[in-house]
Amino acid sequence: MRLSIKPVTTPNPSTLIVPTQKFKTIISCCCTLTQSPTSSTPNQATFTQNLPNWEQLLNPVSLSSLTLTQPITPITTTTSVTATKQPIRKIWEEYQGVKNWEGLLDPLDDNLRGEILRYGQFVDAAYKAFDFDPDSPSYATCKYPKSSLFENCELPATGYRLTKNLRATSGIQLPRWIEKAPSWVATQSSWIGYVAVCQDKNEITRLGRRDVVISFRGTATCLEWLENLRATLTHLPSRTNNNSCLNECEPMVESGFLSLYTSGTHLMPSLQQMVREEIARLLQSYGDEPLSLTITGHSLGAALATLAAYDIKTTFNRSPLVTVMSFGGPRVGNRSFRRHLEKKGAKVLRIVNSDDVITKVPGFVIDENERRHVACDRGAHKRVEIQNWLQKKVEDTQWVYAEVGKELRLSSKDSPYVNGTNVSTCHELSTYLHLVDNFVSRKCPFKATAKRLLGRHY
Repeated sequence: MRLSIKPVTTPNPSTLIVPTQKFKTIISCCCTLTQSPTSSTPNQATFTQNLPNWEQLLNPVSLSSLTLTQPITPITTTTSVTATKQPIRKIWEEYQGVKNWEGLLDPLDDNLRGEILRYGQFVDAAYKAFDFDPDSPSYATCKYPKSSLFENCELPATGYRLTKNLRATSGIQLPRWIEKAPSWVATQSSWIGYVAVCQDKNEITRLGRRDVVISFRGTATCLEWLENLRATLTHLPSRTNNNSCLNECEPMVESGFLSLYTSGTHLMPSLQQMVREEIARLLQSYGDEPLSLTITGHSLGAALATLAAYDIKTTFNRSPLVTVMSFGGPRVGNRSFRRHLEKKGAKVLRIVNSDDVITKVPGFVIDENERRHVACDRGAHKRVEIQNWLQKKVEDTQWVYAEVGKELRLSSKDSPYVNGTNVSTCHELSTYLHLVDNFVSRKCPFKATAKRLLGRHY
């Protein structure tokens, strides 16, 4: 196997040069998969992001830390990890989660891997198109016009056309003294992502339907970070007037995420309003043909994707299959929110890095399966009583969250190229794509043929 090493002009502490002999030793593992050599092409996916050093931890993605030596495409193997690899178009609903991805995650189905990576590229485009430069007059806006965003973000052949830019607005009321601070500190509304529709006939044929993508980037502005810290649960707006069972029956979500999704100004509509208007327009245009709606995001974007899925399924009675592909997302809501989301038919696939602390916040999660197991133990009644008492006390603080959807659990420690102890690296979108691309199964979590290297090692 040939190792591609990017030459470095000026070595620095954050640059890793891996000798070929060492690499051959590292990649020896239990897997028997082999990968056909792939030559370099002009369409290589290279992730770059020039961010100040102090933002390494705060910004949820620092894509310059990962250089992919191959394009992000489904891996070609001589030994299939699935019994029979069918074209996506024949069972596309299963890949979109209609059966909760049963039999597709362990081992990871090659088609599903390719789809996860493809949607990850749409999220990467949302990062690349965002103007991170606080000194720029276009700070917190999209750098590219809709017609050329994908081309400028190195996705020239997606088959999708961008139809709507999306903005999120913070609902935090700022004090007057903030006027003396730099303008970027008080940026209230910012470009958060986009809606795109598959228009290419060949891609529609491959997918077996027309696909609509909503893509959200992660946290970038000061007010978005402040919203992230508003971690207590709050009730979603109720469509009924029954207030007798708010604590037990009504779904609750993180206050800051809901604020970013529903807040607007007299000049800027809310993200919720923009999503609803665009989806209504697309359903009117394409509602008579096979249609899927895939909402994807990373970090904060993963939380907004989950809220958008809930909102769409609640607002539109005849909405198509709605699927969330989330990368490194925090917890969003309580158990009632999860039950409502499942009842409405939204499907959520959470790609989680076990070493990513963001996926473990906010709040607490009470394991119902563990409580039932304890309850079956004849000598554990006292423990059950204590757990119930603690649960009630914690719930009163509005800090009890629940995980939603189906989980694809990965780990940075499984990759010889990722430092699993670095908080920032474990949360980066590029790390997630690297892990997805090389994950096999729980018994053999990393491919022996892994070629993708971190350009920097911590």
